[in-house]
Amino acid sequence: MDSGLGGLAVLTQRLFELSDLRLIRAIGEAGSLSAAARHLGVDHSTAFRRLGAMEGRLGAHLFERARDGYTLTLAGEVALITATRVLDDLTDLERRLAGQDLRPSGTVRVTTADTLVELLGPIFTVLAQERPEIMIELIVDNSFFTLSKRDADIAIRPVSAPPDNLVGRKLAKLATAPYASPAYLARRPLDAPLPDFDWIGFEESLAHLQSARWLKQNVAEDRIVHRANSLLALQAAAHSGMGVAALPCYLADQDPDLRRVRGPLADMEAALWLLTHPDLRRVTRIRTVLDFLANQLARRKTLIEGQAPMD
Repeated sequence: MDSGLGGLAVLTQRLFELSDLRLIRAIGEAGSLSAAARHLGVDHSTAFRRLGAMEGRLGAHLFERARDGYTLTLAGEVALITATRVLDDLTDLERRLAGQDLRPSGTVRVTTADTLVELLGPIFTVLAQERPEIMIELIVDNSFFTLSKRDADIAIRPVSAPPDNLVGRKLAKLATAPYASPAYLARRPLDAPLPDFDWIGFEESLAHLQSARWLKQNVAEDRIVHRANSLLALQAAAHSGMGVAALPCYLADQDPDLRRVRGPLADMEAALWLLTHPDLRRVTRIRTVLDFLANQLARRKTLIEGQAPMD
């Protein structure tokens, strides 16, 4: 360690706990004490006290308080740069050390989207039976974790292309098709052009999906009868007979209350990826889980690729 970095580490240790650095970064990124507290899993009053204690030790305000949020002061900008640098260095060290871990046991954090939970449940059950020494922590979140800050060790994600900083394998094509309830289809001719149906659309946060892009390009606004920011919410709306929803075949083909309106549409196709960070792929317990998941999901490839016959 060079003398400059060593001095920075000593100064940081005297003035801050790691929890203080995380609080500074969280407030700086969120622009709000309440949002930072939620992100860190602490209550607002605790975050407020910790920030006040930090500023008291430093003898300087790190943030200007305003009705619309928290703004960095000059001292706060310096503190945020330092906090980010120290936390990133520690994360990098943790990841590199984890990469040397040869134990076949321990905790593996897996993140995936909510629509994949039902598909993965039986797989994790078998894993727990065959590898009881490995504990899976499942993080269900529809946002794409980078894995660079150890949010998780493994990501199972439906995407067209994964981020450049991750490595892994494409497991299968991910098919999407239009589905509706039998009650809805009884009121509409099944052979009608797709744009003529009532459609359950996507809220803006899902605009990146291939199916959302297809809908925007092919279906008029006045045919959109409802929008949602969750595929599970679209599935529920389709159940109610509201209209047609574009849903992954692995989700909707197992739903006895829905019927395909058409087969999978090529323009809606994505891919299912199994991903990890390069520094973690040789950790024995993570490698074990990666191989197990790849094997089990390969057995479900027909379902994922929408090859089940239509009714």
